[in-house]
Amino acid sequence: MELSEYVQKGFQMLADPGSFDSNAFTLLLRAAFQSLLDAQADEAVLDHPDLKHIDPVVLKHCHTAAATYILEAGKQRADKSTLSTYLEDCKFDRERIELFCTEYQNNKNSLESLLGSIGRSLPHITDVSWRLEYQIKTNQLHKMYRPAYLVTLNVENTDSRSHPEISFSCNMEQLQDLVGKLKDASKSLERATQL
Repeated sequence: MELSEYVQKGFQMLADPGSFDSNAFTLLLRAAFQSLLDAQADEAVLDHPDLKHIDPVVLKHCHTAAATYILEAGKQRADKSTLSTYLEDCKFDRERIELFCTEYQNNKNSLESLLGSIGRSLPHITDVSWRLEYQIKTNQLHKMYRPAYLVTLNVENTDSRSHPEISFSCNMEQLQDLVGKLKDASKSLERATQL
């Protein structure tokens, strides 16, 4: 598992019983999982009275390192042996390794769901609707006889299965420019598939 030197140093500090006793380690580990999995979590998770004796800079550094490792492990779908091997390399003792692996297993499904919800592809256009709008006056009551098009793109986000709409307004020249660019893109795609 490739982690930056900053993350590795933070993780090694977290492994040191002199910096984090067993209770502080447990609290920080749970805070790291909570901050990743709970959208309502805030920095108050690090304000526990049993963590007050730890330097706030060290606390945040170790919290960041733990969260980064948790995300990386989830991304790679790490199993217990992979987790244990890396934690041993960072000088974690057997008790902390067991605690980390247990906490990871308890939160693994939620973590994978979170990582799976992060988009990997662009939205797919499923439909287009438009209407012509004719602006007669401005809000200062000046006469303007100007047509405009209101275009709505219905899109499907394949990763989250949501169906948002993208709406915009444009004048005749802008719409013609958009149509021209879409035709160019279509022709380029046709040429690319014929090769």
